[in-house]
Amino acid sequence: MGLKRFVAVLICILLVVSAFAGCAKKKEGKVIVELHEVTRSVFYAPQYVAASLGYFDEEGLDVRITTSGGSDKAMTALLAGEADICLAGPETGVYVCNEGKANHPIIVGQLTKRDGSFLMGREAQDPFDWASLTGKTLIGGRKGGMPLMTLLWVLDQHGLTAGENIEVIDSIAFNMMAGAFEGGTGDFVTLFEPTATEMQNNERGFILASVGLESGSVPYTCYLVTPEKLKNAPGQVEAFLRAIHRAQLWILTATDEEIAKAMQPFFPDSSLNSLIIVANSYRQSDAWKAELEMFEEDYHRLLAIMAFSGELSAAPEFGALVNNELARKIDAG
Repeated sequence: MGLKRFVAVLICILLVVSAFAGCAKKKEGKVIVELHEVTRSVFYAPQYVAASLGYFDEEGLDVRITTSGGSDKAMTALLAGEADICLAGPETGVYVCNEGKANHPIIVGQLTKRDGSFLMGREAQDPFDWASLTGKTLIGGRKGGMPLMTLLWVLDQHGLTAGENIEVIDSIAFNMMAGAFEGGTGDFVTLFEPTATEMQNNERGFILASVGLESGSVPYTCYLVTPEKLKNAPGQVEAFLRAIHRAQLWILTATDEEIAKAMQPFFPDSSLNSLIIVANSYRQSDAWKAELEMFEEDYHRLLAIMAFSGELSAAPEFGALVNNELARKIDAG
């Protein structure tokens, strides 16, 4: 089932749980915030930095991070009242908004500004040529999700069209792509870090190109809350975003090793050296935002990518889906 269709059947849940949105759980004087993330990746470094350096604690928050394994699942948790905030692709918000519900989730902050995936092959290529994908099979992510839509956009820029001169597999769940590739499926795959670097270190695949550098600036991952949460607990949302922004600024001047050490508690199976390499990789691809605000021109680029992929039934107005009020306040200091 595609991401868009999956979200559609769950939208009614939001109405059922909205009455409970203002109830805040507390433990030892701190407000418990249930955060559901789309996946676990170094791509979301500022979030883990905010947790490990105590920024959430200093805001009076006990943030509990659950890895959902997909934007649809993170959004489902938000709609079901299991999450206070979800970190997901903004396309999920567009899908829910297009269901026509007035109380759809709202984007309140942006974390990353590029695609965070890397194209990997079974053999190293130096230099790499996108033309080498002609006639090959590529595991690209699930239909309707940002990883696949951005990839299709990039392929088109290089004269590659799915179903014509390249086969793109769009039926494998995001968190199963690496395993499928290692199991022999496909000639190429796109993966996030640290999975990509770890696979390369073990010579099970080779990083060939950054999809993010090819696609340009796009609001790739953002924080969403329900309208009820924003109305009934704005201080909680603001405190959360303030901690994230503090981490964004810290990363600007931190070394790759410092970033790696701050993230390591969230990646116990990754070596410090791998995390240092990955931190540098995302720094070089300019993946992390330095501010929380989502810019309207980037939003329209997102819509253009979705439309190109045939996944945009309607284009929601920027102000209907994005509320930059708290982000701008925090960014301004």
